[in-house]
Amino acid sequence: YHVYARGNSRMRIFGDEEDYLMFLKLFARYLSPDEARNPYGIPYPNFYNKIEMVAYCLMPNHFHMLVYQHHQGALTSFMQSLMTSYSRYFNKKYKRSGSLFESRFRASMISDDSYLQHITRYIHLNPRVWRTYEYSSLPYYLQRAEESWLRPNRIVEMFEGPETYLAFVADYEENKKMMDILKRELANGY
Repeated sequence: YHVYARGNSRMRIFGDEEDYLMFLKLFARYLSPDEARNPYGIPYPNFYNKIEMVAYCLMPNHFHMLVYQHHQGALTSFMQSLMTSYSRYFNKKYKRSGSLFESRFRASMISDDSYLQHITRYIHLNPRVWRTYEYSSLPYYLQRAEESWLRPNRIVEMFEGPETYLAFVADYEENKKMMDILKRELANGY
């Protein structure tokens, strides 16, 4: 599934670096193979074998993720945990109340390998400075970083190697038609 959500009234959902890092910590909390616990020793929900995070990009007022759902209903439970935890953090930090996100989230099922490759490119090309952007999964695709909660191999294995994937992402001019189709499909919110 291609999963995405944006801030209520298009407001920023990430105000500073600490906010981005908190969102990434929540990925680790819910998607790591080792179960995380709160300060009282109570385990947080763990979705490691239920949801597989394949790609992500965190933008100032929205985020994109590509995930495989292995258990029916796991995506909804994961997103509820993720978005609720982050909203509580954000509202407390910025002394605000109310909904942080415009709606719960949107998810588009992907059933074609070609579309799967293109959606990862779309996700990674979201930032203007996509090659050096800190809050996307691209460095993991290029084998410059590794996290147990992120599993890009399904996509990376479709290419000869990290440099071939990078060339595919960079070669967006040739494939602009596919990118325009993706943007039109997502135009409702972004």
